[in-house]
Amino acid sequence: MSDIIQLLPDSVANQIAAGEVIQRPASVVKELVENALDAGAKTINVVVVDAGRTSIQVIDDGVGMSVTDARLSFERHATSKIRTAGDLFDLHTMGFRGEALASIAAVAQVELRTRRKEDEVGTLLTISGSKFQGQEPVSCPVGSNFKIENLFFNVPARRKFLKSNSTELNNIMTAFERIVLVNPQVTFTFHSNGAELLHLPATGRRQRIVDVFGKRINQELLPLAVDTSLCKISGFVGKPEAARKKGAHQFFFVNNRYMKHAYFNKAVMTPFERLVPQGEQVPYFIYFEVAPSDIDVNIHPTKTEIKFENEQPIWQVLAAAVKEAIGKFNDVPSIDFDTYGRPDIPVYNPHHTDVSSPRVPVNPQYNPFKQTPHTDHHSKIPANWQDLYVGARGEQEQPAPGLFDDMETTTPSVEATSDIIADKSLTHYQYKGRYIMTAVKSGLMIIDQHRAHLRVLYEEYKEKMTQRKWCTQHLLFPETMECSPAEALVMKGMIDQLSDVGFVVKDSEDGHFLIEGIPAGVEEVAPVQLLRTIIASAQTMSGELQADLGDPLALSMARAAAIPVGQVLTNAEMENLVNKLFGCSNVNMTPDGKMILCILKQEEIERMLGL
Repeated sequence: MSDIIQLLPDSVANQIAAGEVIQRPASVVKELVENALDAGAKTINVVVVDAGRTSIQVIDDGVGMSVTDARLSFERHATSKIRTAGDLFDLHTMGFRGEALASIAAVAQVELRTRRKEDEVGTLLTISGSKFQGQEPVSCPVGSNFKIENLFFNVPARRKFLKSNSTELNNIMTAFERIVLVNPQVTFTFHSNGAELLHLPATGRRQRIVDVFGKRINQELLPLAVDTSLCKISGFVGKPEAARKKGAHQFFFVNNRYMKHAYFNKAVMTPFERLVPQGEQVPYFIYFEVAPSDIDVNIHPTKTEIKFENEQPIWQVLAAAVKEAIGKFNDVPSIDFDTYGRPDIPVYNPHHTDVSSPRVPVNPQYNPFKQTPHTDHHSKIPANWQDLYVGARGEQEQPAPGLFDDMETTTPSVEATSDIIADKSLTHYQYKGRYIMTAVKSGLMIIDQHRAHLRVLYEEYKEKMTQRKWCTQHLLFPETMECSPAEALVMKGMIDQLSDVGFVVKDSEDGHFLIEGIPAGVEEVAPVQLLRTIIASAQTMSGELQADLGDPLALSMARAAAIPVGQVLTNAEMENLVNKLFGCSNVNMTPDGKMILCILKQEEIERMLGL
């Protein structure tokens, strides 16, 4: 029997490595921009065509490469950033594995132009699918110019599974934001299909955050700073009023590297537990400076998961720093300088005698105990006065029939019925402004009123979208919504579909959108808040944005318009809500998979009471 184990060719090995490192066009942008930063670039330009499908170009003014380095950089595990295994625990660069360029060259057509400052001419290198095509001298500026064309041209299965251009471009913008936020000293530009989407000059951290996410966020940030022997933490955390259910900008950076860390996220949110509604998140931009030997970056190919040696002490330091930032914010009185259009209220001056104090006319002869004669109009008694007292003491009408056959209608005894309980429904009872309880044959049914209304509204909105029955409620005063570049991309792709459901939104350019109308029925919801919720839901979608927008759009509108927790309902409102719920296609679960109701069995009730 012959041997069956064989060594894979380099081209196949590179494609396997590319499957982990290069997942989509956003991965290419991330790797090339990080390489430019490691090369000391002060200006980085990113140009994409068709969301990276056709081409991705990254131009920097870094140190550049020699002829030999340019050729060797595309070999697997060829790197200038580490020399020994011990260097993995003393990293000062973004890259270190030497896999990125080899992985990119394995699944795309690459053209590199690079020159060092001391060289008179640069180098032009072309590679296609890991195959070397040519190398020649060329005239070019100092730095490197990578042009990646036809990504996944030789891996059609990977190219087929790429999402729509709008989705892939949104992923590129997300990766780009993570890099620019931690490198404010570098000038960045971003172009898509010939249009400039971002121009970020070198500045400070706070101004870089404002440049990326808009001026609105500047009023929502609280400074954060603490320096200990374990780590140095700085950055910004949002005010309690900046909390939102979806779409909160939350970023952790350690040693200028973006990371995801659920444990530290809890440390930030713990001080806000009693300040923001449950389920909402506050924005934050937090930067850690830790000794490289105290962290391990080499865990995941994307390098976004980082292990800390002193995780629990750092958690406590972070939570204390956030609590201190909130405390300082509460100690400072809020001063509102927006006084345009407000009435001029004079300041009281006790020494100024020219202005007389206001006087209230009184009648000193008035006696509240003195009876005054009633006019004939007030003393006239209606003929059917008895009807006004029907149901006041145990004479109430019988409740409406239940919505299902197994509904019990137990009538309390006359002796146990007081004036307070007399007007309660015999079918439904509201508990703590959140739950509707109703008796069924099998026991006691408990319904979450917010989730029930969410299910009802979701199906109503979906039906209206299908039948195109939306009416528009035009706003008397149109509102302006400011979006970040990533949000603006999503918003532009949604405008046509938003108009189909009753929104009237116009693109005012520069990331601003004018809201002139909203769907009828959601007037009580702030239009800007509603659209931000819809954008946040669309950003987390997978698949074709235009085709799949119906579900998140209906769900976002239902969440915004559903009965809030704690709202007191009348008997008629509870009956109407329950009837509508049991007319839905799914009465047990919300559209996002949460339980709506449960039944406490009669046997369980009797067991708890010891019957």
